[in-house]
Amino acid sequence: MKIRGPLIAAVPGLLLASSLAAPAYGQDQPWLADRRYTEGMGYRVGDFELHPGVALEFGYDSNFLLRASEGDAQGAPIGSFRLRVTPSFSFSTLGPQRMGATPNQAPPSIEFSGGISATYNEFIPLHGGNNDADKDALSDQRNIGGQLDLRLGILPRRPWSGVLWANVGRFLQPSQEQITGQGFRRVNPNAGAELVWNPNGGLLDWRLGYTLNSTIFEEERFSGLTNFHHTIQTRGRWRFLPRSALLFDARFGFIQYGSSSTKSDSHPLRVQLGYNGLITPNFGAMLMAGWGASFYSPIAGQTDATVPDFDSVIGQAELRYFFTPNTSVAPEATSSSLSALALGFQRDFYDAYIGTYFERDRGYLKLSYLFGGKMVVIVDAGVGALVNPSIPVLHPAPWTDIRVDASGFAEYRFKDAFGINTTIRYGTRISDESLAIPDTPGAQDRLQWQQFEAYLGARWLM
Repeated sequence: MKIRGPLIAAVPGLLLASSLAAPAYGQDQPWLADRRYTEGMGYRVGDFELHPGVALEFGYDSNFLLRASEGDAQGAPIGSFRLRVTPSFSFSTLGPQRMGATPNQAPPSIEFSGGISATYNEFIPLHGGNNDADKDALSDQRNIGGQLDLRLGILPRRPWSGVLWANVGRFLQPSQEQITGQGFRRVNPNAGAELVWNPNGGLLDWRLGYTLNSTIFEEERFSGLTNFHHTIQTRGRWRFLPRSALLFDARFGFIQYGSSSTKSDSHPLRVQLGYNGLITPNFGAMLMAGWGASFYSPIAGQTDATVPDFDSVIGQAELRYFFTPNTSVAPEATSSSLSALALGFQRDFYDAYIGTYFERDRGYLKLSYLFGGKMVVIVDAGVGALVNPSIPVLHPAPWTDIRVDASGFAEYRFKDAFGINTTIRYGTRISDESLAIPDTPGAQDRLQWQQFEAYLGARWLM
């Protein structure tokens, strides 16, 4: 397997980076990832709702570059103050409350929504690193990331309907496994379309869609990692009880790298069956299980029999407790409450930038709680195994690392349009492994790292 030495040496932690872009998860701020929690009342302008906002945060980041604590050729961790300024703006066609919709009123022909945000990051190094030049290199990470997303619903809540969506994000953060969609100065343009069939009052809906997730690296030395992930998907839901539904989801993908890349293309396949529903007004459950296979194309020195491929069970199981009884008869209500506790486990595989794939088996706990319309608390924590196949030349034997992550966000609104918040985040990769850096005898890129972040902030929101 041919490996680019400068590529490995220049980017710590590009190992195990997934090309499955997920822009919502790439956002550090919860109000950008899920606006249900933190949008204000907004303004009505004609047939649209407008929600402007701006946030200011200041805090500490112990290891933005995700370096190992010692013995890493990339250098020592650098702790720094970090300033983030985030203006945002979202909009949508009028919702049912503002339209004054009645139960028998026909739904609109078109539903449209979108949002745009930008985040400026400034770093002030405090300690660590190898020398002043190393700290200056962290200061030079100051930059602007952002995201634009658009969604169009055509003939919603009718027997035949459609959805078109597109987004583009620019992400700045280095990371070792790109499950969250973050990357080192890369742009993720994505788009998709879905046709929906929903006959007989909604007991059955079936969807056929196409999605393009692309990852474009800005720096020329990483251009070989630029890729395009096309996915054809069909999924369906049959409501067999008032608050329960059977689910089906099948996806076939085409991950393509450039002709000059040393990365191999693949055709990931996922097929799953499951259940989602409310068992009681306070308890809900979701269970999906099926099979996944990666189908990598062999590259130089490999054959179809020797190329590492994922071929195993995938799925997700989750139990949810709603602090306020959920009286909705819709199965999707199991994931729409603002105050809920969820406990779950997920097993899946992801494309890797070095080697072929990696597998992640993660147990997690999620809490979201809204106190009296004034304070929101969001907690997300998980621990799991990162299972890696062998990587010729770099790491001939398979290995498994442990990934731990936890984050908490709390915001109190003194007034409808102003709130103060705090964000705390911790992550670590527990690993005794390292990768040899080609063309640099004795140099090792250690996979172990840990990072702690804490911020105080304020938001104006409408």
